[in-house]
Amino acid sequence: MMKDLFMGLSQNELLNTAAKKYGLKLGAQSVVAGTNLEQAIQSIKELNAQGISCTVDNLGEFVFKKEEALEAKKQILEVVEAIQENGVDAHISLKPSQLGLDIDYDFCLENVREIVDRASRYGIFVNMDMEDSKRLQPSFDILEVLSEEYENVGTVIQAYFLEAMEDLKKYKNFRLRIVKGAYKEPAEIAYQEKSDIDKNFIELIEWHLLNGKFTSIATHDHKVINHVKQFVRANNIPNEKFEFQMLYGFRKDLQVKLASEGYNFCTYVPFGQDWYGYFMRRLAERPQNINLVAKQVFNKKTNTIIGVAAGAYLLGRLTKKK
Repeated sequence: MMKDLFMGLSQNELLNTAAKKYGLKLGAQSVVAGTNLEQAIQSIKELNAQGISCTVDNLGEFVFKKEEALEAKKQILEVVEAIQENGVDAHISLKPSQLGLDIDYDFCLENVREIVDRASRYGIFVNMDMEDSKRLQPSFDILEVLSEEYENVGTVIQAYFLEAMEDLKKYKNFRLRIVKGAYKEPAEIAYQEKSDIDKNFIELIEWHLLNGKFTSIATHDHKVINHVKQFVRANNIPNEKFEFQMLYGFRKDLQVKLASEGYNFCTYVPFGQDWYGYFMRRLAERPQNINLVAKQVFNKKTNTIIGVAAGAYLLGRLTKKK
């Protein structure tokens, strides 16, 4: 029920607009690296100083007009230039929907191509984030097209999809980030039980570590991390073949600890005005995420606003059913 609630909130355009108005005053500043590029670059520099690399997401939601997609492309290109100009250890993460996938496939392809091309000139990697199931295959199609022209592009495999292993094997020669998955999907195409998702997550990680190009392991779960440590030692897998990834603001001490132990570590650094949908999806992913940020994020004002928003969402759902 909590996952459904937060996913519903993440997809509410009205609440997203209201969140922009209030900036990060709701408390999300602990898990979002500011609303502008200057703040994001400063956060990246601070993480780099601790031996941590970064992947940067210029947040964007509800893109249904070409002008909005073109503006998003412009902003991401500015991030690429800022990474190069500041000499920081960072690469790009982007969502095809932000660049027009829901408007026109070819239009989106050209927008992503321009970003990948610019990044390629500087040796900057571009990761295509995966979204919900309706955008899955078009995103893979874009990856395949661009991989014929560029080597600096990869994507994400989501462990809750039943066909995730098939996709992993198909794209094993790409740099892949393996995640559990952040969207609500039907049982026909996705695992519904946490135990099944966790099991598949481990299987995907192990297979790609043994057979893939480079594996980004995105998890905050210390049990998974300890399992991976044991697995790579047992199979003589060098550190150069993988990295751990966590979200900005989550388990900061563990992030620094893993980097200090000599593991490649990358922090997912989101920034921008459109932080609301991202923040709600992080809370929807797993109950533990709420616990991880509760003390940093939630205060009396935050709880009141989210409570009102949740009530409005539930009321809307009930009204639709009548």
